[in-house]
Amino acid sequence: MSNMDMSEALRMLAADRGISIDALLQVLVEALATAYKKRPGAAEEVIVGVNPDNMDITFTAYDVNDDGEWINERDDTPKKDELGRIAAVTFRQVMSQRIREVERERKFEEYANREGDIVSGTV
Repeated sequence: MSNMDMSEALRMLAADRGISIDALLQVLVEALATAYKKRPGAAEEVIVGVNPDNMDITFTAYDVNDDGEWINERDDTPKKDELGRIAAVTFRQVMSQRIREVERERKFEEYANREGDIVSGTV
């Protein structure tokens, strides 16, 4: 999938689910970080960066010393074929779960202001 295809897919998903692009980008970052950690030889800590303009993805990996401090910063951006099947499944599961959570939060916020009002709906 090219970067423009991914950008268009995120826009379509945002419009379909009623979620902001920023929230979807945050979900994407979390899912990529979780999938990265399923790789063999993955660093203990990783920061995933996504450029929203061109959808370039970077992985900055860190090792952790005995005191819990981050050391040995390095670029560990995997090639497209390096993540593997397990990471792909993990990515899909985390994306689905986080999107459901964002939708649930949005619905709660939508009705939180109506506390004390009578609202009718179809169940």
